[in-house]
Amino acid sequence: VQLQASGGGLLRAGGSLKISCADARRTFNNNGVGWFRQAPGKEREFVAAISWNGGSTFYVDSVKGRFTVSRDNAKSTVYLQMNSLKPEDTAVYYCAAARKAYGSRRQDDYTYWGQGTQVTVSS
Repeated sequence: VQLQASGGGLLRAGGSLKISCADARRTFNNNGVGWFRQAPGKEREFVAAISWNGGSTFYVDSVKGRFTVSRDNAKSTVYLQMNSLKPEDTAVYYCAAARKAYGSRRQDDYTYWGQGTQVTVSS
């Protein structure tokens, strides 16, 4: 597994953005995938996760109803659609592949991490 997150940017509050996480080696189709984020001066936190086949997803409470995680295994890519963005969503967003078929809120359950993509939301 070799993950690369992309699609970050600068936008205003209320806007939408879709970020992607691609596996260059196309081998994570059997793994759960999670999205995490780290804001300046804060610890990295869980955002969302999706199972290997997309049948199970879950989110941190602060993004429920605004963010949607999905995947296209034919492209070995996982997406995070972010709507109604708020300044507090500003962070570096990381994707990670889990050891197992289902995602987890625990960072220790993830083996492979991408390099992160910056999302900045202005008020």
